[in-house]
Amino acid sequence: MNIQVTNKKVLIRVDFNVPLNNDLVVTDDTRIRAAIPTIKYVLDNGGAVILMSHLGRPQKKLKADGSVDRKKYSLLPVASHLSDLLGQAVQFVEETVGTAASSAAAELQNGDILLLENTRFQVEEKNGDEAFARQLANLADIYINDAFGTAHRAHASTTTVAQFFGKEAKSFGFLIQKELENSAKVLNNPTRPLTAIIGGAKVSDKILLLEQLLDKADHLLIGGGMAYTFIRALGGETGKSLVEEDKLELALSLLEKAKEKGTKIHLPEDSIIADAFAADANKRTVNSNDVPKDWMGLDIGPKARKTFEEVVYHSKTILWNGPMGVFEMSAFAEGTKAVALAVAKSTEQGTFSLVGGGDSVAAINQLDLAEKVSFVSTGGGAMLELLEGKELPGIKAIKE
Repeated sequence: MNIQVTNKKVLIRVDFNVPLNNDLVVTDDTRIRAAIPTIKYVLDNGGAVILMSHLGRPQKKLKADGSVDRKKYSLLPVASHLSDLLGQAVQFVEETVGTAASSAAAELQNGDILLLENTRFQVEEKNGDEAFARQLANLADIYINDAFGTAHRAHASTTTVAQFFGKEAKSFGFLIQKELENSAKVLNNPTRPLTAIIGGAKVSDKILLLEQLLDKADHLLIGGGMAYTFIRALGGETGKSLVEEDKLELALSLLEKAKEKGTKIHLPEDSIIADAFAADANKRTVNSNDVPKDWMGLDIGPKARKTFEEVVYHSKTILWNGPMGVFEMSAFAEGTKAVALAVAKSTEQGTFSLVGGGDSVAAINQLDLAEKVSFVSTGGGAMLELLEGKELPGIKAIKE
């Protein structure tokens, strides 16, 4: 980050959209910790910090009188938690813009930190409103975007605000820099072989990603519910497994393109199937193309796990996005667990591994393997769009 912050007030967009329990206590502070290097950089170099973030979707869950639930969605508990992590007081103001916010920002001394109230309390935030963004910009001399998780949103605090700062007065924070550098290792001249492990429920959610990867990957491992659309397209019997009937032609065309480009697509040879979508359902192992009519595939089977592991072990670059089954039910978590352990083992042997997307990140964290892979992305939707080849509004706004 090459920006002069001494004696400057620095407005930093962070991603403090963290889970709170019923007592409004932070239960997972991963995103807060991820922002600390950028915050400390400004403080250590003689600047003052003004933080802004969203929390939840307060405008979608209005109270009976039509107002936002200011207690449930307030960032006040986050200010307290951040204060504990930094070992210094974090000031908090109960508005995002306005007289109190302007006054609190004006009074900041070098080394001070101020956290503004939830940006999404303002309807103008999601609309990318210029007047609201200008009010935010007026609080500071410099703007830093370090909220990768919302970089794909053209909101006032992530995108519009940047236009009120000159090129020399806006920058990415260290977190976004790391996200861009690590995704580039997959997207630009990866060490080969490059293996992409793609899971999740629907092909339709990952069409653009799959198409991008056909141009880049040597191996494509497909698991999760989306695998059954491919298996059905090839003429397999998939029972009650999740299949997108309107995407069968697309699945065939992706398989055809993969052949043309020399990308090897691996579908699960066998599956763990169940007679109901339930943790305590009866389960069996069958060939993936021979699922009985009243049963459904909910995880990859032991043969598929072995094949997937072998491909992963022989890879030099790995991208993992999406689980191999319904891993939140322990009965159907073995496939995702096997892949996670294989990725960690391959990383230990020198492979570069990038894990992106909410569910695969959750699996890595659940298995306590976050330190065993090269990089865990903090942005689900943002990472997906970046890998799809899209230009993220929050990134573009800093570069302009």
